[in-house]
Amino acid sequence: MSRLTDYTSYADAQRHYSPDALWALFDGTRERFNIAHECVDRHAGTGATALRIAHADGRDEIVSFDDLAALSSRFAHWLAAEGVARGDRVAVMLEPTAAFYGAIFGAIKSGAVAVPMFTLFGPDGIRLRADDCTPAVLFTNAEKAADAREAGNTRVVVVDDAFLAALAGLPDSYESDTHGDDLAVLQYTSGTTRLLPAAVKHSQRSLVTLMVAALYATGIRPGDRFFCPSSPAWGHGLWHGTLAPLAMGVGTGTFSGRFDPVRLLKALQDFRITNLSAAATHYRMMRNSGQAEAFSYCFEKLSFTGEPIDTETARYIAALFGTEVRSMYGTTEIGVILANYPGATDLEVREGSLGKPVPGVEVMVQDAKGAPARPGVTGELMVKKRGEWFPTKDLGRIDEDGYFYHGGRADDVIISAGWTMSAVEIEDAILKHPKVAEAAAIGVPDPVRGQVVKAFVVLKDAAHAELAGEIQDLVRDSLSRHEYPRHVAFVDALPKTPAGKVNRKVLRDREKAAADAVA
Repeated sequence: MSRLTDYTSYADAQRHYSPDALWALFDGTRERFNIAHECVDRHAGTGATALRIAHADGRDEIVSFDDLAALSSRFAHWLAAEGVARGDRVAVMLEPTAAFYGAIFGAIKSGAVAVPMFTLFGPDGIRLRADDCTPAVLFTNAEKAADAREAGNTRVVVVDDAFLAALAGLPDSYESDTHGDDLAVLQYTSGTTRLLPAAVKHSQRSLVTLMVAALYATGIRPGDRFFCPSSPAWGHGLWHGTLAPLAMGVGTGTFSGRFDPVRLLKALQDFRITNLSAAATHYRMMRNSGQAEAFSYCFEKLSFTGEPIDTETARYIAALFGTEVRSMYGTTEIGVILANYPGATDLEVREGSLGKPVPGVEVMVQDAKGAPARPGVTGELMVKKRGEWFPTKDLGRIDEDGYFYHGGRADDVIISAGWTMSAVEIEDAILKHPKVAEAAAIGVPDPVRGQVVKAFVVLKDAAHAELAGEIQDLVRDSLSRHEYPRHVAFVDALPKTPAGKVNRKVLRDREKAAADAVA
C-alpha cells in the first residue's frame, strides 16, 4: 500500500493527501498517541542515527535512536520518581545536546508537558515564562543555574556529568500512556524578553498535523540526511527541525553554541547533508562569510522560513548549492500554510514567492473591504480554520497563477504621501548593493509626507559617505522614486528576535524615543 512518503510531486500531493493518509504514517491513534514513541522509540533497534550535532567548538556529537530512546526513558523514570505528574510542566533550558533531547522526549514520554527555553534568556526572561507556566522542574546547565534560581520558586536541576551518571542506573525503557489530546509541548514564540509572547499549546497528536509541513514545506523523505541550524527552543528548530524528521525515522542535524556560519558550512559538508531547512538569516550569513566556496556539498532540497530571503542571496545559494532554496510560510500559532514543495519537479519556483497552499489548507489575500483581493493587489493574508477566516497579521498578494507573495507584517507597512510601501521590498532592493550585509527599513514621521522611509544598513566593510546616495539611487531604480529611503543610517548590527529575525519594532521604538527626547 502506498504512503504519502512515496510521492514527491506537487500533483501527487494534491491527489493523494488526506487526513487519514497522514495518520497512516504513525503507530498511534487519536485515542492513544505519544510524540516520544513516534519520534524515538519506534525507530530504536535499527542502529540508525537520530541526531548529528555540530558544536561551535568543533566537536561533532552523534546520537543513535537506540541511545536517545534509552536516555529519554531514564529522564521519564527520574521525573516520575520525583513526583512530576501527568500534565506538569518541565522546562528545558539547555544547548542542543543528547541531554537536551533526552529531557524533552523524557518529559513528553512521561505525560508531562515539555517547555523548551532559549539559553540566552536572563533572569527576567526566565521569570516571565516560569511565572506563566509554573514548571515543576527546570533543567539547565551550571552556567545558567544562578539566573534560573533568581527567576523564582521553580526547582532548578543542573544537568551535568554527575546527574547523567545517576540517570544511568534507571531503566532504559518506559511505557507511555497518553491520549492524543493530552498537552505535550508549550512553545513560546520569539518575542522580546521584556514582553511575554504567547505560549502556544501543542497536543500529542499535533505531530500528525506537522507532517503536512514535513512532507510539503521541508520535503523530508526517508533516506534524507537532514539539518536545521535553528535553535530547538523555537518553533522551526523544534517542530520542523527535530520532531518532523525524527517522526519519519530520518536523522536530523543541528547547531549547538554560538552560531558560526563557517562552522555550519563545514558540518553540512562533513555530515553530507542532502536536505537543509534554515532561517533566511542563516543563508545570508553563509553567503557573507566569504568562505562558502571552500567546502563541497551534496544538497537535493533547501528551504527557508522566518522572513523573506532577498533575491541576491537566493540566487547565490542556488548557484552554490546546486538547487533552489524554497520558501515555507506560517506561524507558530497556525502552522505552515504556504510552501514551494521541495523535491517537486513539477512546481515552478518563482522568485520571491511563498509558493502555494499546502494540501488541506485554504489561503486568501483579503482586501480592505474583506473581499478576496484581485491578483497583484496587496492585502492581509488569511487562512481558513474551522470554517472561518483567520488573520495571519501579515500582508501579501497573489498572482494570476495562484502563487502567493509576502508583503511584510501588517505593522511594517510604510505609508508616505498616500503611497503604501513594503519594508520587505525596500530591504530587498538595498541588499542588492554589493557592500551591504544586512538592511532594515521602517517609516519615520515627516511633517509633509506623514512618513518617509529610513533605512538601517550594516555594511560588509567600513562605512563610506558616498554609499548613502548609492543606496538611495539603487532603491529608486529597483522600485520607484517615492520608495527610496530619505534617511540612511549605517549601524554595526540590527536588533534581532531570539529566533534571528530582524526586529523592526525595536528600531521604531528607538526612533520614537529619540524624537520624544528632542520634543
